[in-house]
Amino acid sequence: MKSLFFLLLAITLFYLILKAYKNTKDIVINRVNINDSYGHAPALKILQLSDLHLENISISPEELYDKLSAEPIDLIAITGDFLDRKRTIPRLVPYLKVLNQLQPKYGIYAVLGNHDYVLRGSNLETLIETLESHQVKVLQNENDTIVVHGRAVNIIGIDDFSTNRSNIEEAYKEIKYGTNLVLTHDPNIVLHMKKHHFDYLLSGHFHGGQICYPKAYHLAKMGKLARMNVIKGLHMQDGKPFYINEGLGQTGVNIRVGSRPEITIHTLALKAASQKKKNVI
Repeated sequence: MKSLFFLLLAITLFYLILKAYKNTKDIVINRVNINDSYGHAPALKILQLSDLHLENISISPEELYDKLSAEPIDLIAITGDFLDRKRTIPRLVPYLKVLNQLQPKYGIYAVLGNHDYVLRGSNLETLIETLESHQVKVLQNENDTIVVHGRAVNIIGIDDFSTNRSNIEEAYKEIKYGTNLVLTHDPNIVLHMKKHHFDYLLSGHFHGGQICYPKAYHLAKMGKLARMNVIKGLHMQDGKPFYINEGLGQTGVNIRVGSRPEITIHTLALKAASQKKKNVI
């Protein structure tokens, strides 16, 4: 009887682990509309990818293209954690080629995450050079402005908060009036942005818990938001909307329980043009 019990236990554990591994291939495409109250204002369609963790990603470049090739995309935003090993950098190239094949009208922007900063010196430089050589603009506490249907959109890249690289003031330097779209990796930064205006903030970092049983208790060390169980999806802070993407890859054990890999398509309605010079506070 005891041997039968352990056999059934082993079979059950094997089934659960297999199911959790299969969950890493069950990719969800979420769609989010922001600023609907602007009525018939022109909108920016943003494809967000986050936390690729190319050491443990369960979608090939070809599969990613097949999922997205029919989507009209204005801008691609990648919110950090591409990889954390030098030898993985060549694996990034086919994914970057696919993103360029999607032909986003206003380009591809990215910020770095805590795992990317595991790389040091020349290895980190190689990662950034690989991104930039494939038309990805990496923002490290800096901003860029695009004009969409005559309306300015400020793309503000705040560097990783969890590794103490964030500099909000520098990221917002010389911002002009327009729609403020913030890209960052660790969403905990929103708790420090009461005086800095954004119309929308995109982030990742938490993987939706990756393994939730039933809550992602292991995320408690990852800041106040995680302790509040704010680990995925759309939220508000000081009246401003921000989104936490569950990521495409995994860290540690390559399984997911209570979470799914995510691709997000955001439709952001834009502010009307104005002659105002500042839009910071």
